[in-house]
Amino acid sequence: MTQSIPKGQLRTRFAPSPTGYMHVGNLRTALYGYLIAKKEKGIFILRIEDTDVERTVEGAYDVIFNTLSACGLPHDEGPDVGGPVAPYVQSQRKEIYKEYAEIIINKGHAYRCFCDKDTLEEMRNIQKASRVLPKYDGRCSKLSKEEIDAKLEAKSPYVVRQKIPSTGSTVFHDMIFGRIEVENASLDDAVLIKSDGMPTYNFANVVDDHLMGITHVVRGSEYLSSTPKYNLLYEGFGWEIPNYIHCPPVMKDATQKLSKRHGDSSYDELVEKGYLKEAVLNYIALLGWSPGGETEIFTLPELIEAFDVSGISKSPAIFDYKKLNWVNGEFLKRMSDDEFHSLALPYIRQVVTKDVDTAYIASLLKDRCELLSEIPGQIDFIDNVADYSLDLYTNQKMKTSPESAKEVLSKVHNTLSTADSWQKEAIHQSLMDLVKQLGLKNGQILWPLRVALSGRTFTPGGAIEICLILGKDESLSRIAKAVEILQERLGE
Repeated sequence: MTQSIPKGQLRTRFAPSPTGYMHVGNLRTALYGYLIAKKEKGIFILRIEDTDVERTVEGAYDVIFNTLSACGLPHDEGPDVGGPVAPYVQSQRKEIYKEYAEIIINKGHAYRCFCDKDTLEEMRNIQKASRVLPKYDGRCSKLSKEEIDAKLEAKSPYVVRQKIPSTGSTVFHDMIFGRIEVENASLDDAVLIKSDGMPTYNFANVVDDHLMGITHVVRGSEYLSSTPKYNLLYEGFGWEIPNYIHCPPVMKDATQKLSKRHGDSSYDELVEKGYLKEAVLNYIALLGWSPGGETEIFTLPELIEAFDVSGISKSPAIFDYKKLNWVNGEFLKRMSDDEFHSLALPYIRQVVTKDVDTAYIASLLKDRCELLSEIPGQIDFIDNVADYSLDLYTNQKMKTSPESAKEVLSKVHNTLSTADSWQKEAIHQSLMDLVKQLGLKNGQILWPLRVALSGRTFTPGGAIEICLILGKDESLSRIAKAVEILQERLGE
């Protein structure tokens, strides 16, 4: 099957199981495989590993296809696009695994095991009681040809097990972890083909990686301990061993890995929360990889150019929402005003029904939010001001208080009601003239005005910008209402 693969072509694969959504650890594996392939003008393959039928989730195939497409990580070969080494779904390759199981048995590196569950359970109990490393004791590897033929004739169920050497060690090189040596005696005669004829992951991925010409295997470091078994299979078949790149896990904290089973964030959920796909990809690339310079914001083409396996750390990476938020904010800032307005508009309209200049609002938000979903909470005062505490008027830095705000806002109302026009320059000039007239600092007028207009201390833009958003009538109405409330609550 590999004859149609060009010699010397770098080929990586992303081989997810269809067990639900795409969490960030899966997506990082796909991204690294894609970057490694594309940097060398190689081929990125999608293979679906669905041999564990019980864990397959309906609709998961579409989740995989749609996520890769949405992220801009198109695969060159796969179930939906075909390719020279199809099929790319393991459940459709059952006969291939049977064929290669027979080959490895005939080469003496695997054997049929006829032990039933009771026998295996008894074996484990004895080993546990004897404080011996629990593993299959290899008894069926010693059956004679006649005994095997008799059991096959009787249609006795069996699995195919790998025959691990009892002595010596297996050595392999990983591009991140370096040289690793494992004593063969510590390895189990793992099952390669289950009794239903389906392969285990251990067997299927070795056969598929070889037949699909995979040159660089990118996967999680949890597979490091199993790699010696894979190498023994490669050697048993007489096949070339691929380059290994075992990536450290992505952790939710110092002790827990991100996991689909524990409901940790998926790519789709991050997008629903308002994260940009470009920011998610950028951040995921940085989970365990250092670009080696000060630059941390990359477009996908820039990532392809900058990515190098030598920058991948051996240490686990902790998923940090603060860092993701920063990365997302940087992408928002780099957008054109029109692009940002288009993305922000649905979030603005969640809380703003008034006829206002949404493009102007978006221009104020652009540098003040890291997440699109933050937008409604920043501007929900535009339609209505919620009841707020008079303590908001107290600002030691600005030297303001509710008492001083009452006096200032009365004069602000009179000044703005006679402003020449409701333009930024005119409003600013009117307020600065008042500052000069009263002998105050800018903040002693602008701070109370911001609170009166919005009922909060943090807004996109300052008091003058809010005046422009609300318009003259609404602004004057809110200032007058604030003065009235201050008078009532201060007992005057």
